[in-house]
Amino acid sequence: MGKDRLAAFSDGVIAIIITIMVLELKVPHGASWSALVGVLPNFISYVLSFVYLAIYWSNHHHLLHTVTRVDGVILWANSHLLFWLSLIPAATAWMGENLLAPIPTAVYGVALLMPAIAYYLLQMAIVRRQGAHSVLANALGNDAKGKLSPVLYIAGIALAFVSPWLSILIYVLVAVIWLIPDRRIENILRET
Repeated sequence: MGKDRLAAFSDGVIAIIITIMVLELKVPHGASWSALVGVLPNFISYVLSFVYLAIYWSNHHHLLHTVTRVDGVILWANSHLLFWLSLIPAATAWMGENLLAPIPTAVYGVALLMPAIAYYLLQMAIVRRQGAHSVLANALGNDAKGKLSPVLYIAGIALAFVSPWLSILIYVLVAVIWLIPDRRIENILRET
């Protein structure tokens, strides 16, 4: 199977996830600044989650440029990633409704950790299919950001029970790390 159907399906699912998330945003009850401030926690959690989904969409787009053929393992690994991404709206809404509460903040961290693990497994499925000397294998290199992110998520999950603010700052830090464009795949593709 070619990669185009996989890319189109994944794009559609991510678009639906973002749509569900935006529909969860609360409208202020009233026309005052205080009413607007009341929905700020929901908006903050929405913005952070939107950034994460945009990062996954962008990186997934680049990742699929390295794929020539898709097999069943890649299909299932991709579905596994989409499953975990689909839970982000629920975790986002819960954290937004209960900003700085330890359990929702920790669950939000789990909702970020699991797609990171699934993305890694998708990368490994592609490398297995394409070979150890494939474009993706060469582009990944030591994958410092990919290895650091789960460690930071786990730290954020644990810290949610000590300092939820610090936990959220760690989640923001990981997003910032990934906002810096990862040009490894683009550079390798340009060379080939």
